[in-house]
Amino acid sequence: MPVWQLFLETFKDPMVIVLVIAALVQLALGEVIESLIIFIVLIVNAIISVVQTKKAESSLDALREMSAPEAKVLRDGEKETIHARELVPGDIVLLDAGDYVPADGRLIESSSLKVDEGMLTGESETVQKSIEPIQEDAALGDRVNMVFSSSLVAYGRGTFVVTATAGDSEIGKIAGLLENAEAKQTPLQQKLESFSKKLGIAILALCILIFAVEAGRIFFGTSAETDTTQAILNAFMFAVAVAVAAIPEALSSIVTIVLSVGTNKMAKRHAIIRKLPAVETLGSTSVICTDKTGTLTQNKMTVVDYYLPSGTKESFPDDPKTWEEAERRLMNIAVLCNDSSIGEDGKELGDPTETALLAFSSASNQDPSALRKMYPRIAELPFDSDRKLMSTMHLFGGENVMLTKGGPDVMFSRAKFLYLNGEEAPLTAERLAELEETNENFSKEALRVLAYGYKRMPADKTTLSHDAEQDLVLVGLTAMIDPPRDAVYASIEEAKKSGYPHCYDYWRPQNDSRSDWT
Repeated sequence: MPVWQLFLETFKDPMVIVLVIAALVQLALGEVIESLIIFIVLIVNAIISVVQTKKAESSLDALREMSAPEAKVLRDGEKETIHARELVPGDIVLLDAGDYVPADGRLIESSSLKVDEGMLTGESETVQKSIEPIQEDAALGDRVNMVFSSSLVAYGRGTFVVTATAGDSEIGKIAGLLENAEAKQTPLQQKLESFSKKLGIAILALCILIFAVEAGRIFFGTSAETDTTQAILNAFMFAVAVAVAAIPEALSSIVTIVLSVGTNKMAKRHAIIRKLPAVETLGSTSVICTDKTGTLTQNKMTVVDYYLPSGTKESFPDDPKTWEEAERRLMNIAVLCNDSSIGEDGKELGDPTETALLAFSSASNQDPSALRKMYPRIAELPFDSDRKLMSTMHLFGGENVMLTKGGPDVMFSRAKFLYLNGEEAPLTAERLAELEETNENFSKEALRVLAYGYKRMPADKTTLSHDAEQDLVLVGLTAMIDPPRDAVYASIEEAKKSGYPHCYDYWRPQNDSRSDWT
């Protein structure tokens, strides 16, 4: 918005309108000094408001420029990198792990592509993408052959044709709905408007009363004035003078200065306030609605427990040399049957669940990269939502071994043995019941659970098929959660102390096997 328009916006306030009228009346009555003072106060008030708004807009523009994504496109057969805002429908865009999707588009190539669409849907689970046709009326979350602006490529590669950009994209439509929402007055603005109206009515009534009394004295001969016309004029001027004196000229400026101070304090707490009245609105908040993923939580899955047939534990021993064999096998499967990676800059690339397993390995003083070099991958069966499994085959001491991880219910149904006390024991009904009870207990705590197993394969086997994922040897379970941010608990407690006595946590379990949750 231009500066001059912001300046004029400040004069739409009811209190400011009352002051402008008062200044004009005083000017008409020859009270130039008083009129000039009111106009100076109003101009200073407008300048403070405009300066504060422009500072906020400049900060937001700088943030937008810093976070503006770039896009790798193919134009005239050449690969080039451009700003996302330069994209147009029909452009061909290339995606790699770690890239932000710069626009909405239809996939034409996909190689194990997984996308985190949490910014759009609020779901922390990554979405497996494909190029297969879907139903025309599919819901947004089911459009697996589409990618959407502001989502993050968690794993794999892809190529898409741009279909919508900026305000025409799905995230742009959401932003548009917010921008087009009816602007409501803040509580402070409502109170000031009500006060201005009541003040205006009171002042008008006072003017009429004073003028009527003085006029009565003139017409009934009790006034000392001999010139009736001059007496009437003096009575009118006296009524106006009393009315102007009753107007709190400094109120508007005081409010603006106080809000400006609050805005500066918020800025020191890394919060940008675009409009001054929003500061007071925060103090009038009665209900706080917030998303969970990435707002209350870190949007970073973390392993908090693991289970072996010998019992549940929270962390591996610090020295890998002291691990029991079951722990070693569980960690091997978690790291090797895993498509995520850690870049040279330390950035985690891949599915949040899989990067959590690598972080768990590193925290246990095991080097995932060294383990992968020691046991190279021979074949793989990528994860898909129908099987709820992922399998890879590796060479262990001259023996081909298939490593599998997946949803506990599926793994339990495909397992025949259990690694217990250093042996591959039969998976009896009693032991299976114990596993299912452990899985249910983890799920009741809103933990995401994965099960791990393996199977020895023939020496001449170089490929994997879905039929191979049977008769597995179960090793154990891991339980993970998207942990809350460090300041969340303190913030909730502070909110309660500040007058929010009823704070409810709505936490949806991340494991479908849970039968009851609140």
